Amino acid sequence: MYEITAETVITGDLAVIWETATDVGGWSAWDPHEEAARLDGEFAVGGRGWSKPHGGPATDWTITEVVPCERWASECGLPGGGLAGVNTFERHGDGRVRCVKTVRVSGPLVPLFRLYFGRRIRRDMYRTFAALEREAWRRAGLERRVEGAA
Repeated sequence: MYEITAETVITGDLAVIWETATDVGGWSAWDPHEEAARLDGEFAVGGRGWSKPHGGPATDWTITEVVPCERWASECGLPGGGLAGVNTFERHGDGRVRCVKTVRVSGPLVPLFRLYFGRRIRRDMYRTFAALEREAWRRAGLERRVEGAA
């Protein structure tokens, strides 16, 4: 098993951050990691999605856990193994939210993830957190503050 984790604290309203992070169809508009994405059905356990990261293969995945405004998880199959992701959001007060993303890879592709994809995925996690913050501010109608903070 190989695990990749990144965490940061962003500012914004937790409900808007959650809404943005779980709007799968909108990911490619703001997330620099995602080229395209869709969700077939509701954002709920058992929901099936599809996403295509920039520079990576498209993947079908299934939502395995949803705790609104707190955590969601998904998993997909890999040849002889799998990839599972957990996204956690924790209110820190004063408009701050701690975001943690963990990806666990199992099976014979672990060495490939460890040597090639791991660093890139971790770097992209931080880029996604920053983009999530900007997009949540935009959706809340606070674009000027984000532009001034950049």
